[in-house]
Amino acid sequence: MAPASPSSVKRRCRRCLYWIPVLFISIIVCWSYYAYVIQLCIVSMENIGEKVLCLLAYHFFVLLFVWSYWKTIFTSPMNPTKEFHLSYADKELIEREPRGESQQEVLRRLAKDLPVYTRTMSGAIRYCDRCQLVKPDRCHHCSVCDKCILKMDHHCPWVNNCVGFSNYKFFLLFLAYSLLYCLFIVATDLQYFIKFWTMTLELSAVGNETQSNVHHNRTQITQELSTVDSKMQSSVQHNETQNGLPDTQAKFHIMFLFFAAAMFSVSLSSLFGYHCWLVCKNRSTLEAFRAPVFRHGTDKNGFSLGFSKNLRQIFGDEKKFWLLPVFTSQGDGCSFPTCLVNQDPEQVSTPTGANLTAKSIENHPFPSKPLRESQSHLLTDSQSWTESNGNSEKGTLGMSNPGLAIENET
Repeated sequence: MAPASPSSVKRRCRRCLYWIPVLFISIIVCWSYYAYVIQLCIVSMENIGEKVLCLLAYHFFVLLFVWSYWKTIFTSPMNPTKEFHLSYADKELIEREPRGESQQEVLRRLAKDLPVYTRTMSGAIRYCDRCQLVKPDRCHHCSVCDKCILKMDHHCPWVNNCVGFSNYKFFLLFLAYSLLYCLFIVATDLQYFIKFWTMTLELSAVGNETQSNVHHNRTQITQELSTVDSKMQSSVQHNETQNGLPDTQAKFHIMFLFFAAAMFSVSLSSLFGYHCWLVCKNRSTLEAFRAPVFRHGTDKNGFSLGFSKNLRQIFGDEKKFWLLPVFTSQGDGCSFPTCLVNQDPEQVSTPTGANLTAKSIENHPFPSKPLRESQSHLLTDSQSWTESNGNSEKGTLGMSNPGLAIENET
């Protein structure tokens, strides 16, 4: 058996390192389960009703949290279908042709019957050299996975996976349930956390008072020290019986659990809020940083169909499955309906003739399986504008030599 090459060994080591963030999250979750169930509920809580209620609610949240996290990690991201891949003859033709107008002619011929409406910044067909395919709309090449991902949002190290069309709903639910999980821990752990700090302050006050008396009367050192011990022991016994904090181990877990849950709640709330905004606008994280380019120009709201349709595009039509980590997203991931109008006041104006009212956008039907013809009713309208103003559009988009740009994005 031939020994493995250095490059393959390096690649395997890199793959193992990618699992470190997932392992870290798994360890935190396992420890939090022990700290909450054993140390807080079973050991510290004295009220049976409170104990049962907290255990039931906690296991409900942790089940949804772990389920959505698991689906986000182990759902394989979807790749472009074979119709977007170049045939062997087309690959040879692309390799023979120099980068220029002749190569763009080949790509335009291949993309003519494909539901592709986005372009590069210079107006060229979006083509991936590494995967050797014409990129579908909203598809990007991931440098970590080394393949093109349909509707790629970002590559998340905390799940060691690309977040895209196949698992974006799972990722949103993972953020939501992890936030609820942390907030629930903070809410139920707060009273015991306060009791712990109250007991600590009482012990500190007793010690400071006795030490001041010792400095004033050194002849009574032995008597005062015995008083310190008796007061501290009585205070500890009182708090152990009244506050429900029986030992140092439980106190440590309760304190650290509160701090960890509070810190994760802050970071998760900001991240979840940002992705909720993206869903409302029907944008991916990549599209939020770089707006997609259509035939008529750049339009960051090109895929936005209104709040209701944007939401259904991610979660599907059946509301009973919205809160469950099961795949219900609409479409095939290769084509998406577009509006091709500006709905955002901060967006620059579109070409003349491309303006529609918000009411017409709301009435735009959302296809269950988007096809090239059903992408947008505006495409047919704008096509006549494009043909009649072909020369001016070339000057606007900088397409005097469209073959100069074949997109290689990561």
